[in-house]
Amino acid sequence: MGVFPSSTQVTPRAGPDMAGAPVAEPVMKLLARQFVAFSGVGVLAAVVHYSVLVALVESGVAEPVFANLSAYVAGGIASYGLSRRYAFRSERAHSEATWRFALVAGVGFLLTGFFTHLFHDRFGAPYVVAALMTTGVVLFWSFAAHKMWTFRSRGS
Repeated sequence: MGVFPSSTQVTPRAGPDMAGAPVAEPVMKLLARQFVAFSGVGVLAAVVHYSVLVALVESGVAEPVFANLSAYVAGGIASYGLSRRYAFRSERAHSEATWRFALVAGVGFLLTGFFTHLFHDRFGAPYVVAALMTTGVVLFWSFAAHKMWTFRSRGS
């Protein structure tokens, strides 16, 4: 199966039907469900992220780029368990998923630093606007990486 499967393929959905048999779901429907769930998890993680960001900047503890990176870590911790359980319904062992999640988050961390610097320091966007634009970019990177690698079933 390629990166962009056809909409006619079916993929097993996590969990059995009423008779205990696996339930198949069209790939595009599964992808949409996962993206919506991942985005919902992201909203919860964003509440943590932006609470930390604003608290650090407004209290004078950290400047915007460092504060946003610190907030990224806090949001990432909140995101792991929720993504695993609700967005991807993954059965991959924690011993495999956690280091993969951390590696994807590490790349996202670097992207967060780069885009926050670009939007805030280079283009002069207010720090919250820069963080929001950065979140949009990193959302798509994170979803694709977690879908195709972190939480992917071994047989897929």
